[in-house]
Amino acid sequence: MQILKRIFSKPTTTQTKPSNAYTYIGGQTTVAAIAHHFYKNMQSDPQLEKLLMVHKMPLDIAEQRLFEFLSGWLGGPPLFEQQYGHPMLRKRHLHVAIDEELRDQWLCCMDYALAQSVTDSEHRQVIRDAIAKLADHMRNQ
Repeated sequence: MQILKRIFSKPTTTQTKPSNAYTYIGGQTTVAAIAHHFYKNMQSDPQLEKLLMVHKMPLDIAEQRLFEFLSGWLGGPPLFEQQYGHPMLRKRHLHVAIDEELRDQWLCCMDYALAQSVTDSEHRQVIRDAIAKLADHMRNQ
């Protein structure tokens, strides 16, 4: 639990070491890699077809938005909020029937992306645990 508090805490002006997940995992470069690998996996794995089919916008736009969301969610620059306002994820996704299968496909993509992008296994697991709670919260079916 200490690692969760450490990597998801916001930095203060008195801290001299990185204190949030964004910084710990490598910042913008790693977050961009997570978003890239997420969509790369979605497009290449036939078992993820249901998830791919719900993405109406061009995937490069979706990838950019995931990057922007993850940047702020992990403690980095709040790029998504600056561009689009508060994420309000459930509201933004109400038009999609998100059941356990779709949630699990999304988590499969995220697991792949984290495995490809986040080198520290402890950080990867903490992020995965936190994002799994978020994914489950998104279920509306």
